[in-house]
Amino acid sequence: MTYRDRLQHATSTLGHVCVGLDPVPAKLPPHLRDAPVGVALFLVDIIRATAPYAAAYKPNVAFFEALGPMGDKALETAIAAVREHAPDAVLIGDAKRGDIGSTAERYAVALFDRWGFDAATVNPYFGTDGVKPFVERPDRGAILLAATSNPSAVEVQRAWEGVALPNVIAKLARDQWNEHHNVALVVGATRIEDMASVRADCGDIPWLIPGIGAQGGDLEASLRYGVGASGIPSLVNASRSVLYASSGEDFAEAAAAEAKRMQEAISSARATLANAG
Repeated sequence: MTYRDRLQHATSTLGHVCVGLDPVPAKLPPHLRDAPVGVALFLVDIIRATAPYAAAYKPNVAFFEALGPMGDKALETAIAAVREHAPDAVLIGDAKRGDIGSTAERYAVALFDRWGFDAATVNPYFGTDGVKPFVERPDRGAILLAATSNPSAVEVQRAWEGVALPNVIAKLARDQWNEHHNVALVVGATRIEDMASVRADCGDIPWLIPGIGAQGGDLEASLRYGVGASGIPSLVNASRSVLYASSGEDFAEAAAAEAKRMQEAISSARATLANAG
């Protein structure tokens, strides 16, 4: 199965919610904070509870790397839990890797072969050399940073001499890097002013949309341009709002309720957009 087919199947059957896995031990429920395997236990419960509502899971590799060997084990456990409890969900390694070709190739091997991710986030600053190792496998996907959701991103991504960096990336993704239809773009829900032009420049390439929830992004605009009437298999990410929906022992139930709420909000917003024509 190609990556695009897998993504299409996941969004068609499970909706468009992507649950980000960004574990911070200090934010875990008290009974798990000091346990040697507390992060792993926390994530397994989160994954098991949210599986009916998540089309994708996105472990942020930095949060695991910061924990050393315990983090490696927690990531391994989380990946296994996704495969067991959410077999139809797409698994995204959020590493934002980018480097010259030989190093990018090693990054791709680490993320796709060592960890077994279905897709990885990639910084396209190095151009084709840095992107190619991630897009040459039809069964794996590359999610390229385009218009990110953080406020200071405009310092670099705004228009210079009339051309905005997200649009350059969108056109390169469409015209040069999407031979296997396995490319996606990161387009933040906080970047409403860029959405229409990025969509015009990238064709039907899916988006990974961060910024809903804690960052206050616009869900309706994200769905209008990210998914559209044709049902492009884009993903709407939520991390903190799901993971830390409760700091008590009911954390898993609270996470499931928040993921379900998001799934329903997306379905409702899509219906509203369809009825509006």
